[in-house]
Amino acid sequence: MSDNKSGYELRTDLLGMAIGILESRISRQFDNECLRPEGQRQAVSPYTTEDVLVEAEKLYTFVQH
Repeated sequence: MSDNKSGYELRTDLLGMAIGILESRISRQFDNECLRPEGQRQAVSPYTTEDVLVEAEKLYTFVQH
């Protein structure tokens, strides 16, 4: 049974993985900020589309090797 994916399916999966990585990173940063004393906390910036594309490109480069 072959589980070959088209290029489109692979890129779609990689985008989903990239979003998951970024969401996890943002969640961790938010949790860390909540541990800081009141008055020292800073807002956590959301990820951008560019962040998703950069992370997906890293994953795609890994898959190519």
